[in-house]
Amino acid sequence: MQNMTDNETQNGPSGDQPQEKTAKQLEKEAKKAAKLDKLKAKLDKKSTAPAVQKDKPEKKVKETKESAIYTAQTAPGEKKDLTGQMPDAYSPKYVEAAWYEWWEKEGFFKPEYGRKSILDPNPKGQFVMVIPPPNVTGTLHLGHALTNAVEDAITRWHRMNGRTTLWNPGCDHAGIATQVVVEKKLWREEKKTRHDLGRGEFIKRVWKWKEEKGGRIYEQLRSLGSSLDWSRERFTMDPVMCKAVNEAFIRLHDADDIYRANRLVNWSCTLKSAISDIEVDKVELTGRTMLSIPGYDNKVEFGVLVHFAYKAEDSDSEVVVATTRVETMLGDVAVAVHPDDERYKHLIGKNLVHPIVDRKLPVIADEYVDMNFGTGAVKITPAHDQNDYDLGKRHNLPCITVFDAEGRMLDNCGPFSGMKRFDVRREIIKTLEKAKLYRETKDHTMVVPLCSRSKDVVEPLLRPQWYIRCDKMASEAIQAVKSGDLKIIPDVHEKIWYHWMEGIRDWCISRQLWWGHQIPAYRVISEKEEECWVSAHTEAEALAKAAAKFNLPVDSIKLERDLDVLDTWFSSGLFPFAIFGWPDNTDDLAAFYPTTLLETGHDILFFWVARMVFFGQRLMGKLPFKEVYLHPMVRDAHGRKMSKSLGNVIDPVDVVRGITLEELHALLADSNLDPKEVEKAKQGQKQDYPNGIPECGTDALRFALCAMTQGRDLNLDILRVQGYRFFCNKLWNATKFALMYFPKDTVQTPEALPSSLSTIDKWMLSRLSHAVTTVNTAFRGYDFPAATTACYNLSI
Repeated sequence: MQNMTDNETQNGPSGDQPQEKTAKQLEKEAKKAAKLDKLKAKLDKKSTAPAVQKDKPEKKVKETKESAIYTAQTAPGEKKDLTGQMPDAYSPKYVEAAWYEWWEKEGFFKPEYGRKSILDPNPKGQFVMVIPPPNVTGTLHLGHALTNAVEDAITRWHRMNGRTTLWNPGCDHAGIATQVVVEKKLWREEKKTRHDLGRGEFIKRVWKWKEEKGGRIYEQLRSLGSSLDWSRERFTMDPVMCKAVNEAFIRLHDADDIYRANRLVNWSCTLKSAISDIEVDKVELTGRTMLSIPGYDNKVEFGVLVHFAYKAEDSDSEVVVATTRVETMLGDVAVAVHPDDERYKHLIGKNLVHPIVDRKLPVIADEYVDMNFGTGAVKITPAHDQNDYDLGKRHNLPCITVFDAEGRMLDNCGPFSGMKRFDVRREIIKTLEKAKLYRETKDHTMVVPLCSRSKDVVEPLLRPQWYIRCDKMASEAIQAVKSGDLKIIPDVHEKIWYHWMEGIRDWCISRQLWWGHQIPAYRVISEKEEECWVSAHTEAEALAKAAAKFNLPVDSIKLERDLDVLDTWFSSGLFPFAIFGWPDNTDDLAAFYPTTLLETGHDILFFWVARMVFFGQRLMGKLPFKEVYLHPMVRDAHGRKMSKSLGNVIDPVDVVRGITLEELHALLADSNLDPKEVEKAKQGQKQDYPNGIPECGTDALRFALCAMTQGRDLNLDILRVQGYRFFCNKLWNATKFALMYFPKDTVQTPEALPSSLSTIDKWMLSRLSHAVTTVNTAFRGYDFPAATTACYNLSI
C-alpha cells in the first residue's frame, strides 16, 4: 500500500497537477536510490565472477539410540532397585526387567495370597478362569498374545477389586497335531518314519519335543507379564489329567454314554486315522483343478463331473449318473431316483448291471433325490458318502467298502485291487470307454475336503470307532443358555450355539494315533461270538470286571487293550475340573469349581466350549463356568489368516523385543516348511516387514491388542502397536516431569482431600473419576476398546 500512497502524494487524489516534494521525502528517495545502486553493483560483480561448484555437505544419518537396560545387581526374585536415575526415554527392556521373578516369588498371583485358607469365603467375591491350554505343536503366536492380553487384563482387574483370583495355566498335548509335526521333523532330520522307530521310541521323541516346546511356551507367557498361578500348572497328559481322563471314559462307558460302532468318519489316508471336523479344510473349486496330493508323483484332477451309464438288466434302457469321485463307483450298491420322476418310473424296483464287478444295482425311489439336478439319478455308495449312508439305512442297503486305511483298493475291486484310489480314476474311465458307457466329463463347482495336518483328501470311511451320545447333553446345553445359567458374549453366538446343538451327531472320540491318551478299553476274547468290551484303569481290574459281567472264570478270559487314543478334545473338555484333582475331592476342586468365566476364540466354540459344558453337566452336575466371552480371530494387516507359509505367523516376543528381517528369515529355516514354502514365506516377510519389527515392549503390545478387540476379526498392523509404544514414551516423559517436583526420597501415602480445591484441581479429579467409572463399566461389559480409549484420553 506504500506505493499507492506515494503516487497519491505526487499526483494528488485526482492525478491532475504535481505537488512540490518536502525535504523529508527527498531524503527518503535518495536513501532508496543508494540501496538500489548497491544491489546492482553486487549483482554485476557476481555475474562476472567464475562459477565455483560447492560440494553439498553429507547428510548425517540419525543414529538410533540403543534402548536403556536395567543394570542394577538385583538377585532373581528380589524387588527391583528403583533408586537409580530414570533413563531419558522409555525403554521396555529397562521397565520390564526384574519384576516378574519378584511377583512370582511373593506369590501375588496365587489365590492364597493374603488369605489363611482358600476355602474361607471372601466378602468381595472370587474370580476363577482357566487358560485355553496352548498346543505344544510349537511356540505361541499373536493369536495367543490376544488371548493372554484380554485374560490377564480381566484377571488383574478382578484382583485389583479385592477378589480372590486364580488364572490357571496349562498346555495341551494336541494329539494329532503334535504327532504330525514330530513326524515331519523326524523325516526332515533323519529320513525316518515313526514306524521305523516303533511306538515306544517314537513316543519318547514326542515327550522330548513336548519338554522343549512346553518350556518355551511358558517362557513366552512369563515374558508377556501373565499373572498366572504357576504352582497349579497342568499338562493334559500329566498324571493328574491321565487319572481324570481314564475315570471319565470308564464312567461314561459303564453308563452306556460311550459306545462302539462301525460308522462313517473323516479319514486321512496319510495319517491312517480318523480326524475331527476342525481338522478338515474345505477348499472351494470353480472348475477343473489339478491338486498335489501326498503319495502321488503327479497332480490329481478335481472339479469335474464324470457322467457314465448303467445298463438295465433285462432291457435296452440305461440310467446315466454323474460323480466327482468316479473311483467310488466300485462300491455302488443302488441307483436312486425321485418317485415322481416320469423318466424312471418304469425302472423302479428293477436292476441295473455293474460293468466292472459282479453286482446288480436296484433302482430305488427316494424323495431325497432332486429330479431337476443333473440326470435326476443318483449313484448310491453307502460306505463312502454320508448322504448315501443315511439313504442306505432307510432302504436296508449293504455297505461295501472299496479301499483300505491307506487309500488302496480292496480285493473286491476286481482288476483294480491294490491300486491307489486316485490312480484308479483314469483306469475306470478307460474301462467305461471300452464298454461304451462313458458319456462326458464337465467342469463342476465343488468343495474338496483336505486334512489340515497332512493336506490329503479326506475320505468318508467306515471304521469301528468309539462314540459319545450327545443328544441329551446337547439338549441340556441349549436349556442352560436359554435359562440364562450360561451366558455367551457376544450374544450373536447364541443362535449359532442353538443351531449346532439342535443338529448334533454323536461324537467320534477315537483316533488311530500313537500320541495321546490310550483308550482304557479292553476287548474280551472268549468263546462268545459277539464283540465285547470292558473299560478299567488296569488290566487286572478289567479282568475282574469282565468275569463278573459275563459270568466267566477269570482264567478263561483273555484281554486285548485298544491301541487307539482319545480325541484331544476329550481331555481338554475335562480341563476346568480335572486340573483341580477330580475325581478326588480336593480343596482346590471345592474352592474353584465351577469357574467364573471362560474366555477363548469363537472358532472353538463347539470343539472345546461345548465339550466342557457337556462334561461339566454330566460328570459334575454343574456348568463349568457362568459366562463365555468369545474374542475375534487375529489376522494380519491384509486381513489374511495367519499361516506359516505366508510368513505372517509372528512370535509375540519378537514384537516385544524387536527382530530384524534377516532374523525372521532365519526362523523359517528351522521350520517344517518345504523349500518352496520357505521362499514364499520369506517374500511375505519382506513385503510386510522390510525393516524388521521394531521393539514395542510388552505393555504396548498388550494395550494394542485390547484396544483392537472388537466383535469382528482383528487385522493386526504392527505399526499400530508401535504407535502405542510411543504412547508409553509420553507417559514416561510425563512421569519424569512430575517427579522433578518431588524430593528424591519422598514416600507417597494416601491423604484425605483438602477442604478447598482449586478449579484446576477439581477439573483434573473429575476427569480421573470419569475415566475410572468408564474403565470399570467397560470391564464389566468386556468392552476393552472403551477401557483403553478412556486411559488414552486421560493421559493425552
